[in-house]
Amino acid sequence: MSADHSASETLSPHRLADLVERVATERDRGAFLELFDHYAPKLKGFYRRRGLGEAQAEDLVQDVMVSLWQRAAQYDRAQAGVSTWVFTIARNRQIDILRRERRPELDADEPALAPSEGPQPDSAFENEQSAARVRAALAELPEEQAELIRISFYEEASHSAIAERMDLPLGTVKSRLRLALQKLRSALHEDADLDG
Repeated sequence: MSADHSASETLSPHRLADLVERVATERDRGAFLELFDHYAPKLKGFYRRRGLGEAQAEDLVQDVMVSLWQRAAQYDRAQAGVSTWVFTIARNRQIDILRRERRPELDADEPALAPSEGPQPDSAFENEQSAARVRAALAELPEEQAELIRISFYEEASHSAIAERMDLPLGTVKSRLRLALQKLRSALHEDADLDG
């Protein structure tokens, strides 16, 4: 793979979405390699921070990237940024592996590993309504603010990691996130007022 990580770290959310679409529609290997160079080190760091060893982290990175190749046509840029989509696949793959291995160091009380009893109809409806409101509110934000929120909350990235990744000063990341969260809260509050 290409060693030019400095160029890959500056890929915009729009560029990333275009690359996934090229993989989906044209099976473009060059686009896939660019995505691999961009995400492989981030995914490896993600897994290492979650306590996986070097070899297992590398195996899971390969697995996630194969999933990206195979499932690129399922990606919808209107629903989420590429990073959100990729890291959702990454989290799900780790949970699948941990369940399959039945590793003794797993916390039996970990909610993500508990079998789903299925939500009650009322709560399922409320949860879906809440999720739809959040998606709609995120869609109203400028793309760079929405992407910052996705990276911060879905990928659990620190402000300094976001600043490095987006090539922005730390203060800019913090102020943009604060502004984005204020807009998001305001939109959700207005939406709740309309429902009530």
